[in-house]
Amino acid sequence: MKQLRNDTIAAGPRHSVGLKMDGMVRAVGDNKYGQCNVSDWYDIVSVAAGNVHMAANTGNAHTVGLTTDGIVVATGWNRHGQCNTGHWRDIAAVAAGWCRTIGVQADGSVVAVGRNNEGECDVSDWYDMVAVTAGDWHTIGLKSDGTVAAVGNNQYRQCSIMDWCDMMAVSAGYLHTIGLKLNGTVTAAGWNKYDQCNVSDWSDVTAVAAGSYHTVGLNADGTVVAVGSNKHNQCNVNGWHDIKAIAAGCAHTLGLKSDGTILAAGNNDYGQCNVIESIK
Repeated sequence: MKQLRNDTIAAGPRHSVGLKMDGMVRAVGDNKYGQCNVSDWYDIVSVAAGNVHMAANTGNAHTVGLTTDGIVVATGWNRHGQCNTGHWRDIAAVAAGWCRTIGVQADGSVVAVGRNNEGECDVSDWYDMVAVTAGDWHTIGLKSDGTVAAVGNNQYRQCSIMDWCDMMAVSAGYLHTIGLKLNGTVTAAGWNKYDQCNVSDWSDVTAVAAGSYHTVGLNADGTVVAVGSNKHNQCNVNGWHDIKAIAAGCAHTLGLKSDGTILAAGNNDYGQCNVIESIK
């Protein structure tokens, strides 16, 4: 199964990352831990940003980049060794979660570094993977046959997805998991206090992104839908159009337009939504 790429933009808890066409990377927002220090990166083909729910420690984040030669670079908070990816080789896809980084190798096996208190890094026996996604305390893998694997915290059944099949993309939020099926419909599992899992009526969707308390979907016509908490206006995306990629942070949402510009909605306390001039 060919995996759809949706990794040209990334949204962390308080920062936003964008991959330029020339392989360089831009970032805006909170840089307390150096998570925006990406200006010297080059030959990047994919970016990811560690996310976390809205809390006092929300700003503790890191940023990951995958290079054209399969090497992974990382910057930012490294208390749990989540940025120690320099020894990885032959990586085909990356994901960043709370305190950890996950990599899919070219042979479909998976590697992980960082916090493993909930077993969220127990992926050494995974195989035939084409993509991974990392939430706060759980990690989801998408296999080439459209089935999924899950490890980590399952308190709200966010990992109870073993019966999912015919998937083309997955996204892990704080305590919920979103799956995009080959037929364009969307399914969800996990905590639904803010209706972030109310996606069963979505159709003709081509990409999904899970934030802390909200979920975003990209329609085939380039419009965007969102459900969940809208406390910071992170779900105010109804007027967006001509979008080709989406990303959901803790409490903000990004959309990449076909002309290379980026739209943003939601919390901007740290300038994480100041992306129009900074990233394009």
